[in-house]
Amino acid sequence: MNKVCEFLKKCGTYYLATVDDGSPRVRPFGTVNIFENKLYIQTGKSKEVSKQIAANPNIEISAFDGNVWIRLSATAVNDDRVEAKKAMLDNYPQLQKMYSAQDNNTQVFYLKEATAVFYSFSAAPETVKF
Repeated sequence: MNKVCEFLKKCGTYYLATVDDGSPRVRPFGTVNIFENKLYIQTGKSKEVSKQIAANPNIEISAFDGNVWIRLSATAVNDDRVEAKKAMLDNYPQLQKMYSAQDNNTQVFYLKEATAVFYSFSAAPETVKF
């Protein structure tokens, strides 16, 4: 899990895929954090992605650093605790202008039953499960 988190942070931007009415939806994300030994992502409850995850919590993440890419499949689990939100926002202070751990919009999800596969053209794929 730590390797996955560090890779996503190194990439800066990763792409999160959800399903909306049977159609795929992909958008750029940039938040990732480990809290209480779980990998978290963050969004706003007012966004369509929040509604899509609520309807179908199965997500996929993809990112590329120029040499290696990752595909991460997981179930996103909402964690509405202030502590989890605060931990995320403490690691992304630039978001504190838009989000607060106590507002009714900030939303964090931890990823469970996650399988991440690292790929490159020069090595065999490496699978990480957490």
